Amino acid sequence: MSKWFFINLGFFLFALWKISTGHLGIHIVFGAFGLFLFLYNWTRHAVFSTIRSSISRKRKIKYAKLSKKVLPFHKYTGSLALLLIIVHASLVVSIFGMELHNFKMLSGFLASLTLLALVTSGWIRWYRTTYLIRIIHLSLGFLLFALVVLHVVLP
Repeated sequence: MSKWFFINLGFFLFALWKISTGHLGIHIVFGAFGLFLFLYNWTRHAVFSTIRSSISRKRKIKYAKLSKKVLPFHKYTGSLALLLIIVHASLVVSIFGMELHNFKMLSGFLASLTLLALVTSGWIRWYRTTYLIRIIHLSLGFLLFALVVLHVVLP
């Protein structure tokens, strides 16, 4: 298994713990569903990392077939995650107001912009695949993961 499986699992469990121990407002529910859809898509990176590792050919084929079955849903779950995060952000702004000096809100705003760019690059990649678009899409995925971890960890 790739280290990304364990990183994703650890972050998923931490997010579940953080959600379950705090106040569960409707804005948190939308944010959590958006987060879980993002982690579902981000786990594809872990699958590809595992395929590229030195495991048996039989397991590589198994993971490749699994990834191929999931691929048609990848762009739609990413788009749905974006919609859920837009609802989350709208609810947060309506409840708390726009406070960009608040680090949690600023990290969420930057993560939302990154998610928008990620989904846009994903749809562009679906229509016209180039090496540059693939690298941009992957780099935005890493950046978004870092921003989302920061957003969830901040109090």
